[in-house]
Amino acid sequence: MSSFLERPRTACALGGALAVIGNLPEVIPVVHTSLGCGGNLHNALAFGSGYLGGGYCNGAQTPASGVTETEIVFGGVERLREQIKSTLELMDGRLYVVCTGCMTEMIGDDTEGVVSDFQEEGYPVIAVSTPSFKGDSYYGYEIALDGIFNRYLPQAAAKNPKLVNLFGLVPGYDPFFRGDLEEIARLLTELGLEVNTFFTPDQTFANVLSAPQAALNIVLSRVRGVDFAKRFEARHGTPYLVTDLPIGPEATDRFLTAVAERFGLDPTPVIEKGNREFYGYFARAADAFCDQDLKFYFITVTNATYALPLAHYLKTELGWVPADCFVTDSLTEEEKGALAGDIPLTFATGVQEIARLINLRHPRYRGQRYFDDLSPLYIVGSSLEKRTAQARGARHLSVSFPVYDRLITDRGYAGYRGGLHLFEDLIGQIMSVKP
Repeated sequence: MSSFLERPRTACALGGALAVIGNLPEVIPVVHTSLGCGGNLHNALAFGSGYLGGGYCNGAQTPASGVTETEIVFGGVERLREQIKSTLELMDGRLYVVCTGCMTEMIGDDTEGVVSDFQEEGYPVIAVSTPSFKGDSYYGYEIALDGIFNRYLPQAAAKNPKLVNLFGLVPGYDPFFRGDLEEIARLLTELGLEVNTFFTPDQTFANVLSAPQAALNIVLSRVRGVDFAKRFEARHGTPYLVTDLPIGPEATDRFLTAVAERFGLDPTPVIEKGNREFYGYFARAADAFCDQDLKFYFITVTNATYALPLAHYLKTELGWVPADCFVTDSLTEEEKGALAGDIPLTFATGVQEIARLINLRHPRYRGQRYFDDLSPLYIVGSSLEKRTAQARGARHLSVSFPVYDRLITDRGYAGYRGGLHLFEDLIGQIMSVKP
C-alpha cells in the first residue's frame, strides 16, 4: 500500500537542482515546465529555509517556459527555444542551465536537442533532467552538480596542490549551508589551503571554473554528494574525503587532523587556537549552564547530514542524554548503513509518525506509582516538531528543513565558532521564556 506525506521535509529533484543553480554565482536557471512548479518550489525554499529568499534570476525571478495545455498536446520545444533565446538576451550570466519538470519529461520534449543547437552557436547552455519522479531535492542536488562539474567543466591541465572543493551541504535544504561553509573555509584557510565553497557570497564563477584543479574534494556528509564525488574523481582525477560535518571542538579537531594528513600539514596551531577560543567563551557561560542545571534529555529530528554530528555534539560537548535520534531522509539500505555508529538512529519522515514513536517509546505520566519521566526534554529538529515539543512540555529549536520560525543569514553550527553558536541558541531558547 502506498503512503503519503502531509507535511514534507523536502521538495522534488527540480527543487534541489534549482537550489544549487540559484545559489551558484553567475549561473542562470531556465525551467522547462509549468509556471506553478517554479513558483511553488521558490516558496518552499524561500520561506522554509530560514527565509533564504531569492537572488538574481532565481526564486520568483527564475526564467521559465511556462508550458500550457497547448505545449502538452503539440510539444514544447519551440517554446523552450524561445525562452532560452530571450533569457540569453536579457539575463547576464556565465552559464545557463535548463532544468526539466515532470510534464515536459513525460511528453518527451527533446530538451538536449534544443540545448545542443545553442551550444553549436557558442552559447554556454546545458540541460539537466530533473523530473520529480527521479527523486527528491537531495537527488536533484547531485544531478545539478553532475551537469555543471562533470559534464560542462573541462579537465584541468594541472592541479593546484593547495586547492580544495567543499561539497555535501545542499543549499537551502541544509538551512545553515552558508554559515557552515564559511566556517569550514575559514579553518582550512588557517591550515594553509585555498577553498572553493561555491555557494557563499565571496565566491565568483571563477571558483566554479577552478574546481577541476582542486587537489581534494571534501564531502561534508556520509550520504549527500558521495556518488557525485566518485564521478568527479573518475572524470577529473580528484580524490575525495568523506567526513561528518564537524560541530564543536572535538569533532573539529578530528576533521582538521584528517584533512591535514592528506596534505602533510601540521594542524596543531589551528586546533590549539580554536580550542582556546571555544573554551574561553564557553567557560564564561558555564556558570549559567551549570548553576541552573541546564541538562536535558534530547531528541533530534534532522536530515542525514546533521543527524550524527548534532547528536554527538549534544552528548559529548553538553553532556545531554540521547533519547531518540530520527533521520527524516528517504535513504537506501546502503545509505542507512553508512550512518551506522554509536548512536542508534530511527528512520522516519512523517510528523505524526515521529510524534507517535516518541509517545510510544516514552509514555507520559498516567498516575503510575513508579514512572520513568523523560524530563526535562529538548527536541532539536525542524519547525514541524514545534507542536510535538509543546505537547510534551519540551524545549524546541529548529535546525533542519523546514525552518520557518527563525531567520537565518550567515548563522552556522560547523566548527569551533559554530559550536558556540549552537550552544548559544539552545540555551537562549530557555532564557527567552523567563519572566
